[in-house]
Amino acid sequence: MDIRKTFEDFERQSLSPSACLSSNSKGRILPSKLCTIRTVFQHDRDRILHCKAFRRLKYKTQVFLSPVGDHYRTRLTHTLEVSQVARTISRALRLNEDLTEAISLGHDLGHTPFGHVGERVLNELVPGGFHHVKQSLRVVDILEKDGKGLNLTYEVRDGILKHSKGQGGLLTPDVQSRAQTLEGQVVRLADIIAYTSHDLDDAIRGHVIKAADIPKDISKLIGLRHSCRIDRMIKDLIRESIASGGTQVRLSAEMDEAIRALRSWLFEHVYRAESVQSEFNKASHLLHELFHFFCDDQDIFLHYGGRRFAGDTLEVSVADFIAGMTDRFALSLYRECFLPQPWKSI
Repeated sequence: MDIRKTFEDFERQSLSPSACLSSNSKGRILPSKLCTIRTVFQHDRDRILHCKAFRRLKYKTQVFLSPVGDHYRTRLTHTLEVSQVARTISRALRLNEDLTEAISLGHDLGHTPFGHVGERVLNELVPGGFHHVKQSLRVVDILEKDGKGLNLTYEVRDGILKHSKGQGGLLTPDVQSRAQTLEGQVVRLADIIAYTSHDLDDAIRGHVIKAADIPKDISKLIGLRHSCRIDRMIKDLIRESIASGGTQVRLSAEMDEAIRALRSWLFEHVYRAESVQSEFNKASHLLHELFHFFCDDQDIFLHYGGRRFAGDTLEVSVADFIAGMTDRFALSLYRECFLPQPWKSI
């Protein structure tokens, strides 16, 4: 029984010539026996889905710090929405949906507690800087499975590493900075499509802004409702990518400009809004305190669950520990380390 070969044959017969076939993968860092049921990309998807870092995403901030309401996005629901958007696009373009899904599920594993505030704090404190993209790759290469890593394929690792480039263009013109597969490039755009729309949706739900506040030139093109925005952006990407002959993943010039304008508007009116930032300022102080506390005493660091790997400085090990925390674990640990605890008799 070798079901994997049946899937590989199906890919060769049905996918686009521009798709990345699982049978053509460049392989893993360490040689690994092939599964008889799953392709290498399906296997990667499952390794990510079952790892601890993926489960922790459910208690990590997307926009609002530890939101009380049940309907706000977390880093986990963001990841699932990115996966849905990316898979829809890949299916329409006849790309490898399994590769797309694996990259999508793994792209934010390195995100810190408290969203980008946590990332900024660690970037200030860690020698050489810190970025969640590189940390996501570090999670799957080293930190998971007690230092063994998940041993993912080259294509999934490449897609994770190149899924984001900050506030620049949606797809960098620098070929070396792009994911080497079209599937990886799809995830890059799906990430932006997902968070610009759902962060806007959450900001309206949280009364940070009103729908009427969105600039008319943006809302006219991409729509006012979440479902409408997602629909229009996805269809534009599919239409333009097909028009390229299937060799490029791209948006129309008008949609690209509108999404970039919306992203800039969100930074000004949502991400940096005083009502949102006030709690994050406290979170920043909390992370500074924890970082210095653990860097000052390795024994205390190890006592509270930190780990050291060969070749890493204590600062890098502390950054790994803090980056892996959920919002609620970081808050609980801060209370335990810095606030007096009620005396308990035995």
